[in-house]
Amino acid sequence: MKTTIMIDALNRLIGKENVLYTLEDRLCYAYDGSKQKHIPDVVLRPRSTQHVSNILQYANEQEIPVYPRGAGSGLTGGSVPAQGGIVMDFTHMNRILEIIPEDLTATVEPGVITQTLQNEAAKYKLFYPPDPASAAFSTIGGNVAECSGGITGLKYGVTRDYILSLEVVLADGSIIHTGRKTLKSVTGYDLTRLFVGSEGTLGIFTQITVKLIPLPEKIETLLVFFATPQDAVQSATQIISNNILPRALEFIDKSSIDCIKGYKQEIQIPEEVNAILLIDIDGKDANVKTEVSLIEKIVVENHALKAIPAKDVKERDTLWEVRRAISPALYTIAPFKINEDICVPRSRILEILSRIANINKRYPSLKVANFGHIGDGNIHINILHEEGDQQRILAENMIEEILRNTVELGGTISGEHGIGNVKSRYLSFEVPPQELQIMKDIKHLLDPKGILNPGKIFL
Repeated sequence: MKTTIMIDALNRLIGKENVLYTLEDRLCYAYDGSKQKHIPDVVLRPRSTQHVSNILQYANEQEIPVYPRGAGSGLTGGSVPAQGGIVMDFTHMNRILEIIPEDLTATVEPGVITQTLQNEAAKYKLFYPPDPASAAFSTIGGNVAECSGGITGLKYGVTRDYILSLEVVLADGSIIHTGRKTLKSVTGYDLTRLFVGSEGTLGIFTQITVKLIPLPEKIETLLVFFATPQDAVQSATQIISNNILPRALEFIDKSSIDCIKGYKQEIQIPEEVNAILLIDIDGKDANVKTEVSLIEKIVVENHALKAIPAKDVKERDTLWEVRRAISPALYTIAPFKINEDICVPRSRILEILSRIANINKRYPSLKVANFGHIGDGNIHINILHEEGDQQRILAENMIEEILRNTVELGGTISGEHGIGNVKSRYLSFEVPPQELQIMKDIKHLLDPKGILNPGKIFL
């Protein structure tokens, strides 16, 4: 179909003010956090569920690929228009439709920024816990599509644990509602969980009802230095073994530490530090004080070099800057990086870190930095490399070895980023043929013409 005919039809369906088709506009939607480049044929900005339904009915009839997009911050190519077609930008569907404190629920449109929902919920002394590092700019719709995790996953769970119901537009434009706005519902199959984490391949969310919980009364932060990663991991294990579930329990390795020294850094990190734990404890004031005291005792028993508590909110932000600075600071080591998000059982963390170090020895031109949510076994492995095809090939070979080892240890190739098209080649490492075929059959049932986010998850 000629582009001009398609644009004329879309103008009639949703209004020409919601249709972008100049090259300059389309280039802005060719990327996501994976830094791929695929230029769409047209960008649409729906303002209602009916708009989304009209677009999909038309696209399905004409067999035009459709790529839903939130903030474009994903790291696995989930929103890039790999086969051209339509990008559906949810910038204008960004309303918080309701917050009902007595029900502990909120209903939002997919374009709502995660932190915006958190801030609005806090006005009612309520809390939306899923907290990806991108909360300041990522959208709820994108979080649901990827089943985002984040720093609070150990204590509070991930996005799927807070999704009660969804309004979903299917590939043919029909509108369905899954789940209920209640904290319990076991009527039939759990279609809501099927759509959460489906990466835009089964349907497009237009309304999302989430569960809220009471806002914690107090948060305390502790930054702890260690001479060895073994001491840090052992401390993390003992903290949890003592029935303490931190709000955040973050690990930073030596390579990551080296790159942040002097990079927007107010905290001085001594040379002998080879691992760091960053710990948040939240809850009732008295309980928090008790747990922080016990944690300080545990880390001292595990040879901590120093434990730095935050005295106020400003100092909390200063301590957390050590963690936030890592990703941008890694580019001071090498101009290119590949960020993986493996997750292993906590009992296998030291083993996977050891295996990664041994694998790295076979790739001496590459550097590796590890950090992440050690409390739930989710480690972000950053393979750093120089420019050039050969370096990229070496990095991808190293990643393949790491992912195979991760699965061998009972882990998963993606704890929170999803598969997209970046990891689709590795899906079979973890998912056996029969289970993979079931997934493909579900995809075909809901999207028989394959228009929804084609080229993602499956090869």
